[in-house]
Amino acid sequence: MKMLTAIIKPFKLDEVRESLSELGVTGVTVTEVKGFGRQKGHTELYRGAEYVVDFLPKVKVEIALADEIVERAVEVIASAAQTGKIGDGKIFITNTEQVIRIRTGETGADAV
Repeated sequence: MKMLTAIIKPFKLDEVRESLSELGVTGVTVTEVKGFGRQKGHTELYRGAEYVVDFLPKVKVEIALADEIVERAVEVIASAAQTGKIGDGKIFITNTEQVIRIRTGETGADAV
């Protein structure tokens, strides 16, 4: 099993969720986060004063997946989240040793 973590632009969340749903992914965790990469940040004007926004709003999508569908999920997320502009985000894939469904005690792929 793998844990797939994607950091994407907030306005792309619905497209990503719909694409994952079509793939058959049933569980997704979403967190609002802030960060920066090469995009760095930008300056904004508020009440006549200029200030720098270092951390930009992003959305973190986390999904536990069976090994067989990880590659397809990556393709689906990358396709749905891409705008072609800087700051589109990143996808991280890590190994997951075990998953346990608390309610039933199921483990492994059955718990997902």
